[in-house]
Amino acid sequence: MALGIEEVKVGCWTDDENATGVTVVLPPAGSLGAIAVRGGAPGTREAAALGPTGSGEECHAVVLCGNSVFGLAAADGVAEWCVENDRGLELASALVPVVAAAVVFDITGPNNPRPGPNAGRLACEAATTSDPSCGRVGVGRGCTVGKAAGRGYASPGGQGISVVQSGDLVVGAIVAVNAFGDVLNPDGGVLAGSSAPPDTPRYPAVSIEEVAAWESGEEKANTTIGCLVTNARLTKAEACRVADLAHTGIARAIDPPHTSVDGDALFLLSTQELTAIPDQIANLGTQAVTQAIRKAVE
Repeated sequence: MALGIEEVKVGCWTDDENATGVTVVLPPAGSLGAIAVRGGAPGTREAAALGPTGSGEECHAVVLCGNSVFGLAAADGVAEWCVENDRGLELASALVPVVAAAVVFDITGPNNPRPGPNAGRLACEAATTSDPSCGRVGVGRGCTVGKAAGRGYASPGGQGISVVQSGDLVVGAIVAVNAFGDVLNPDGGVLAGSSAPPDTPRYPAVSIEEVAAWESGEEKANTTIGCLVTNARLTKAEACRVADLAHTGIARAIDPPHTSVDGDALFLLSTQELTAIPDQIANLGTQAVTQAIRKAVE
């Protein structure tokens, strides 16, 4: 089962030549969607509707895209695919799918081909009820980590997946790790990160002038984004709370997390099958996010 939940499908489109990609999560009908953003530089679609003050509840797809804001065009192809496959809100005049998306910055040059609508469509067509590979596939293809001492010292990032279960309660996570910071192992050591010498200055422990350069330039192009899926029954407020608390998994596995030069964002999809305590769901979600981040770079 994809992400440990029946009827959930996950698909990837990978552009190896241009080191970018798209990953899509397709939940079963009636699933509730939510989002929590803790990073300072996010690139998202439908975040306002699925956030704690938005009126949006049902979500029909979550898209994780490469190529920064240009990659959001992939979500258009996902929306078209959803309509063709009868996925969406049945309004009086049209079937309207709610397609949420978040992006990572993996642009390597001004003439990079962009993942457009066709990439999103192909990711949907590739979606199955089995988990895709971890590592440099889909949205994880062009990800890097360990840029706090400069992008020249970065290491490969990737896409990671983990499923955590307690009895019948299941929380799965798929995470794209393009973090500014290093990925840490359970003992606190660096699993994947900067290759700079230990005495090299690292953000934010640098001069005010250097901080200004980090925050105004390409160094702002980092993020950890992902989607959690649970079979628990949640209200919109509870789902947003769970998504927010699951960011603890980012803080456990990445140092530093949630900086002003990251766009950390987590979606949550609830298939509304069984009753559970929100704090328990958040605890499992935190574990799933932590493990998924590490699997992305192993």
